[in-house]
Amino acid sequence: MQAYARGKYVPGSAQKARLVIDLIRGRLVNEALTILKFTKKRAAKPIEKVLRAAIANAQQLAEKKNISVDVDNLYINKCYVDIGATKFRRRIRPAPMGRAYRERRHQCHITVYVSSKASGQEAKSSAAAESKRS
Repeated sequence: MQAYARGKYVPGSAQKARLVIDLIRGRLVNEALTILKFTKKRAAKPIEKVLRAAIANAQQLAEKKNISVDVDNLYINKCYVDIGATKFRRRIRPAPMGRAYRERRHQCHITVYVSSKASGQEAKSSAAAESKRS
């Protein structure tokens, strides 16, 4: 089973948010929440919010389909950050050679997919374990 959550128009650049997303990709949900809690980057808080929303969506989807899902067995299947709208402010910064650049406010879109290990990971690991036994 797979569920996702998307945070749109999150303040901050996509490049800086990708640094934090790379820390949690492919990990268990509880481990990822712990990493985000102790990360000192500003993008960690909105990413944690999106991850918690994805967990809640997975629980609600499982309840809707009448399937039991253990939150401890969920892992981050895929997660990525896209560039959002860029707001050009009216303020001006000095630039080299007598030029001037306008200030830009960056935004990004954060998407996190969570899925249960039983779907893909556990089947592969059990098949590998049985081949070793033989």
